[in-house]
Amino acid sequence: MPGFLFLAEHAEVVASLSFRGGAQRRARNPFHRTRMAYYVYLLASKKYGTLYLGVTNDIVRRIHEHKSKAVAGFSKRYAVDRLVWFEIYDDPVTAIEREKELKKWRREWKIRLIEERNPQWIDLYAQIAS
Repeated sequence: MPGFLFLAEHAEVVASLSFRGGAQRRARNPFHRTRMAYYVYLLASKKYGTLYLGVTNDIVRRIHEHKSKAVAGFSKRYAVDRLVWFEIYDDPVTAIEREKELKKWRREWKIRLIEERNPQWIDLYAQIAS
């Protein structure tokens, strides 16, 4: 799992993101590799634009795929490649359950979720890619 590097001007956004279980410890210590992390994430095309919800075990690789348009599909078709929110989980079952729960949410609720932690809709990718 890649280490997380935080940009000083946006560190408060990343620091306020939700971590589940021991995931916060791993995020702050990239050498802590006893368990794998799983991520539920939201992408946006722009502020208040098209949203995409996904789950992955390698968020840096997956967001890079979205940004480089490497995989044909929804995010490529609608230019959805700005990472605006994510949560980290210790196990895949919990992450997938959370993704399924959020898929049922209304758009307004997802926007509120993003704006609680990232009101400027800053692209968080640069802060987690190292």
